[in-house]
Amino acid sequence: MTKLAQWLCGLALLGTAWAALAWAPLGPHLPEPLHQVLWPFPAYLLVAFGCYSLATVGYRVATFNDCEAAARELQQQIREARADLSQYGLQF
Repeated sequence: MTKLAQWLCGLALLGTAWAALAWAPLGPHLPEPLHQVLWPFPAYLLVAFGCYSLATVGYRVATFNDCEAAARELQQQIREARADLSQYGLQF
């Protein structure tokens, strides 16, 4: 099962549980304070997911490793390409 399928199954399960509790067509009604928290719950989850995603991206950017060897190799390839292109009359 792919990660996307896992996320979609989890969201479907959570959405079904939320709908069953929020609308309660067959079961007993929930107390009013719980019902007031239950309706905006998907929005709360969306904000929490956004905060988690932003924190994850920020952490990954902050701990991104430099590749010094790859940078030197790329600079060498750029010098070689410029030398090759200058043989054909391209000015830099």
